Amino acid sequence: MEKKRVHTNDAPAAVGPYSQAIRIGDFVFTAGQVALDPASGEMVGNDVAAQTEQVMSNLGAVLAAAGSDLSRVIKTTVFLQSMGDFAAMNAVYARYFPEPFPARSTVEVGALPKGGLVEIECIAHAQ
Repeated sequence: MEKKRVHTNDAPAAVGPYSQAIRIGDFVFTAGQVALDPASGEMVGNDVAAQTEQVMSNLGAVLAAAGSDLSRVIKTTVFLQSMGDFAAMNAVYARYFPEPFPARSTVEVGALPKGGLVEIECIAHAQ
């Protein structure tokens, strides 16, 4: 199977040697998305709830460019700057995924790009 690079201007551009996502066959593997506004490149929101909203918007844009969407997500990994933000992130996250919910891992990390509070990556099935 051929690896296909996924790119959209509706999500933040890659700032290093990586792709926004890779599609291989019927699966999409996204890079982690933080709460960057795709137009300005600036961080959106001062709290984890606002940042999670932008992260989900960015993930949705990347998935759409790959021929998928949030309803087709199989697995997510959530990186939090503080596990104390789990409940606020989870409240926003839950609104974006229908049942059956994707499998998920959530970990606390020392720091995220641009001082972000949350980063999310996913694996999805494409159409």
